[in-house]
Amino acid sequence: MNFYPPLLPGTLIKRYKRFLADVELADGKLVTAHCANTGAMTGCAEPGSAVWLQLSSNLKRKLPYSWQISCTQQGHWIGINTLNANTLVAEGIATKAIIELQGYDKVQREVKFGDDNSRIDFCLTAAHRPDCYVEVKSATFLDNHQGYFPDAKTVRGQRHVRELANIAQQGKRAVLLFLVQHSGIDAVHIAKHIDEVYHHALLQGMAAGVEVLAYSTKISPEKILINQSIPTIV
Repeated sequence: MNFYPPLLPGTLIKRYKRFLADVELADGKLVTAHCANTGAMTGCAEPGSAVWLQLSSNLKRKLPYSWQISCTQQGHWIGINTLNANTLVAEGIATKAIIELQGYDKVQREVKFGDDNSRIDFCLTAAHRPDCYVEVKSATFLDNHQGYFPDAKTVRGQRHVRELANIAQQGKRAVLLFLVQHSGIDAVHIAKHIDEVYHHALLQGMAAGVEVLAYSTKISPEKILINQSIPTIV
């Protein structure tokens, strides 16, 4: 995923109200950027971090700048915009970079399923193969040199795991894919100490046939690319 138009460098002043971030651009201009990340962003929003913003050409946007990536004072690159995770996975499927999801003819996004008309990120189909449903989660929480998901209690995440388990029990493929947008994370640990219910739901889901994958990314101010498979530790 290439960034266009090119990103603008700056320094983070603060992130607040979840969706807002004050940034000083390289030319000294102070701007408020949109932060497309609903998570706690623990360790990802430290004041003084180097950040890169994208300026929208849409003049009607209330906040024309979007916060895309950061580089921490420890030298870790982080993809801040969680909306990019699905774009990166779509590219990874198309380029066959995600080995476990190769061999499908058709890829649909935001597909309805289940009795509650829930939506799942991807549905992959091919003749003579079970349909494959994929839910993507962006992982950026690094603590004591280890990567974790989730970084806060997630009722929504718990529901997604249960929905994937239902899919697996119907004889279809159900895949939970952690897309790691943090250069300091080389394995994803499921954070039982943060959300024990999520951990238990995932164990039940895996017992029902849910597949769990994790892929790292290469991040720079020019682009983010799917990198390689990394371990998931439940």
